[in-house]
Amino acid sequence: MMIAVAGGTGLAGRAVVEEAVACGHRVRSLSRHLPAAEKRVPGAEYLRVDFRTGAGVAAALEGVDALIETMDARSGAALRSLPVMSVAVLAAAAQAGVRRCVLLTIVRAGECPMGYYQAQAARALSYEKSSMATSVVYATQFHNLVAGVFGTGAKVGVIPAFNGVSFQPVSTADVARTLVEEAQPGGDGRGASRSVIVGGPEAKTMKELALEWKAATGSGAVVAAMPLPGSFGAFLRAGKNLVPEHAVGQETFGAWLKVRAGA
Repeated sequence: MMIAVAGGTGLAGRAVVEEAVACGHRVRSLSRHLPAAEKRVPGAEYLRVDFRTGAGVAAALEGVDALIETMDARSGAALRSLPVMSVAVLAAAAQAGVRRCVLLTIVRAGECPMGYYQAQAARALSYEKSSMATSVVYATQFHNLVAGVFGTGAKVGVIPAFNGVSFQPVSTADVARTLVEEAQPGGDGRGASRSVIVGGPEAKTMKELALEWKAATGSGAVVAAMPLPGSFGAFLRAGKNLVPEHAVGQETFGAWLKVRAGA
């Protein structure tokens, strides 16, 4: 197959490009800025594309069988434009004759009032309502995100462990595997639109994860219990970020840490 990855230079996008190339597919990584040669995945084609303006889109989608969207933004105008970008991606894919579009988003994003989560939910809704054949992959938080929270806190000597909060972190490689699988045709219902949930292999309290991170990194920072106020704290304390019935990921947080710590 020819698979295009919109946002192929980001954290999740690069993992998808690596997985698709490893599976033997022809892969095009589409992004507004091209990475340096040493940061490219061997075997993938890199094209400069801007779905906001349409620049380079038609040529990039020519001959593409499936498109996987992993574009992301955290704040400001870029975040506000994400739902519009997804609509543009779907429209361009339909015009180009792409047979299937796959979106990566967050588990239960629609139940969290934070702007970032609401943008993710809006994108998913566009895919679910599309007349095209689509898959929406709902994932739990990445290992990288959880580790990033600990690393940021450790810089000031405190590793945060929010009271009553647990995570079910998943590796980008495990999520990428599902995204690439969803892009492929098959006799298991993939001809129709569908939703898939991908959770990490285990759910642990934030304190347990923090202690794992501290041990793996050798950090001298203190693991400290603290409150997380506001709507996001309520969302996490309610366990809405957890999907224990969908623990399909294979790489645990501890195993992921060992690889990155060189253990």
